Formats: sequence, structure tokens, C-alpha cells
Amino acid sequence: MTHQEKMNAITTNIKKLALLKQPVKISKSVDSHFVPNPYDDRNKLPKADLSKLTEILEIDPANMTCTAESGVTFNALVLETLKHGLIPYTVPELKGITLGGAVSGCSIESMSYKYGGFHDSCIEYEIITGTGETMTCNPEHNSQIFDMIHGSYGTLGLLTKLKFRLLPAKPYVKMEYRKYPEFSSFWKELKARCHAADYDFVDAIIHTPEEFVVCLGKMVDKVPYLSSYEWLNIFYKSTREKSEDYMTINQYFFRYDTECHWLTKTVPLMETKAARLILGKAILGSTNLIKWSKRIKHLMKLKRRPEVVVDVFIPSNKFENFFGWYERDFDFFPLWIVPYKPPRAYPWIDKEYAKRIDGEMFIDCAVYGKRNNDPKIDYSELLEKKTVEMGGIKTLISRNHFNEEDFWKVYDKSSYTSVKRITDPNSMFMDLYKKFAPSNYA
Repeated sequence: MTHQEKMNAITTNIKKLALLKQPVKISKSVDSHFVPNPYDDRNKLPKADLSKLTEILEIDPANMTCTAESGVTFNALVLETLKHGLIPYTVPELKGITLGGAVSGCSIESMSYKYGGFHDSCIEYEIITGTGETMTCNPEHNSQIFDMIHGSYGTLGLLTKLKFRLLPAKPYVKMEYRKYPEFSSFWKELKARCHAADYDFVDAIIHTPEEFVVCLGKMVDKVPYLSSYEWLNIFYKSTREKSEDYMTINQYFFRYDTECHWLTKTVPLMETKAARLILGKAILGSTNLIKWSKRIKHLMKLKRRPEVVVDVFIPSNKFENFFGWYERDFDFFPLWIVPYKPPRAYPWIDKEYAKRIDGEMFIDCAVYGKRNNDPKIDYSELLEKKTVEMGGIKTLISRNHFNEEDFWKVYDKSSYTSVKRITDPNSMFMDLYKKFAPSNYA
């Protein structure tokens, strides 16, 4: 089935769904990476089926670009681009994240200190509007729509095809783990490496308030040995135990996938080698863990609140202040740290709010699994409020607490509404605030 044949089927379906005059749910070939919500009833909505959009259409080694359908996973993409000695500018850490999901959300990784998010490497998008029309968007044509697709979480249109830049790669990665006993020396080193840009990959893990690790990677042609973290061995623990390590570049990109960072800690015994040997193939890996979490999501209703699983982007000039608060009042580790340098201010951020964002870059603080059963403190809400206080940005992949007025103080309602009128005048793909409103998490 050609790409155009798939597009014809999708546009025909969208035009039929438009007659129902109600929102639709986007159906993809892989499970969504949103945190499961037991109160979400959107599965009852009519489906806009994009599940067939899973092909890489062209890799152009001469111009170092790729054109692919939006449902291609990064795992599939990297396997193909590496055959040409090329990789995307940013590869999110979980194998099942799709190209479209990385653009619609906020996917970054350890190359983001140089290159920003994956969407910053994109040259052109093809989208289907809420009226069933096909639009091509790039910096010269439909430029406002092109700018606003990132961070819209599928509420402005159906992203169906992308063209993006690639860069040269080497087959292996040499890792260095620089360890520090307190924040100030750790923060000094992390900033120095970002400013020097002398490594291909820069991120960090804070294991405890006394164990800080700056993780530095360089692409290399040869290695003395190779480590694997796809089954019995646990990557995040290795950063505590080793001073250096070597991986294939593909293994490096998805080094966090086996544990879905460290969420296997929530499954009894799954960090033991015996359990991993017996059950690992069925449970380990982000795809398996997400599927299991969706199967048992209704058990979350038995909890006072679900665990906190979210990324927050803190302006670098506020990070020291933020971490002092985090260590004292939030107190959850490990904490994944990813420096993130957008090439420009994103137009979906409210202009007045953007004035509060100071510093050369964001520091992504990835919180994965904080228990949230204190009767007096909702840590999800606490973290959201602190992020806004710091002039930061919170991803919308899990519970949200904004009222509508406060939400549109962070996001640019004027720009969003302007594009929405063009691409989805009847709100077939829902409104951004309504899609993530607190009422959805009863």
C-alpha cells in the first residue's frame, strides 16, 4: 500500500467522522507513552486510524535527510539510518516512541544540549486537518502551523509524514561517568561540558543527594569490549558502579528502555537476575511495561493517587534553586537530568511567560515513580506549581492540575487558537487544555 493510498483512506475516514461532530481518538500502531489514566474514557470515542503509517519512505545519504511516516518508531528508524552511517539529531530513549509522538510531545535526549528536541531537526510536515484536507507545512509555507505542531499533542491535526535531517555516526559509544559527592561540583562540571560541547552525548543521574554522576559519551570506531543492558544487566545501576563503559550506538540510544528508566523497581523482584532470567522477556522493556500498566490501570483507582511520572524543564539559571527545593521537599531519587538547548523560543509558549524563562538552556528533570499517597501533600501538584514558579515547562503526559486561566498563562492561547481555526475548526481533535484538564483524572 503506497503512502498516497494510505492518505486517501485516512482522509476519507476523517471526512466521514467530521459528520458526527464529536471528538475522535487517534489510533496508532504502538501503545501511547502517556501515563495510563484509569478514568480516561476516550477509548469510547470514534477512531482516527493511523496504524498503517509505519514506513520509512526515503533515506537520502547525500543530503543527509530522511522522509518517513509518523508511526515509524525510533528503534526501527535507527536500524535503517545506521546502514548509511547516519542517525537522527535526537533519539528519544524508549524504543516504541514514534516520530509523530516525538514532535507532538516534547522528546529530547542526551544530544539535546547541542541540537534541541527531535522536532528541531524537522524540515517539513504533512498533516491531515479536521476537515479531511491534506496540508504541507515547512518554515516557508504554512510556517505558523509548522511551528505550532510541536507541543500540540495531536490537537491541531494528524501528523502523517515528516522530513528531517540526519548526521554522521560511528558504530560505538565510549561512556565516561564522572562522580561527585555534592551538587556544586556536579553542576559546575555539567555546565562546563555543555559549554565546551566536547562530547557527543551529555546527561546525568542523581542517585542520592550525595551521589551525582555526569554521563559523557563519544562516538568511536573501535572498542575494547561491549556491555549490554537489554536483559540481565541494569543500565542506571552501572553508572554508579563503573567509571567508563562501551556500547554499540544502538544499545546506547535505548540504554534506558529495558527498565523504562527504573520503573521495574515497582515490580517485585524484577531487579534480581533470577526474576529477569525467568520473566524478563515478558515484562522487561518499555513496550512490555506500558502494555502491562494499561492492563492493570484500573487498579490505580485503589490508590490515593498514582505515582508521579513526569518531565519538567527548569531554566538553567533556576536549576540550583530548584534542586535545593527538590532535595528538601520532594526527595525522590534517582533523578535523570538532561540539558536541553532549544535553538529559539518556541511560539507555543505564551509571550509574557517566555520573558520569565532565563538561562542558556533548560534542565529536564525526569521524575519516574515517586509514590504519592501522603494524605496532606499531592506531590504531582506540588511539582507542577514549583515548575511554574521557576518559569519552567511541564510535559503533559500525566496528571495535570492547571485551571484553564493558569494553563493559558503558560501556553500561547492566541497562537494556538489562530492555528486551530485553520486546521481543526470543529475541534475534532479536542482542545489542548480540555484534553489534559484535571477533570480527566477524577
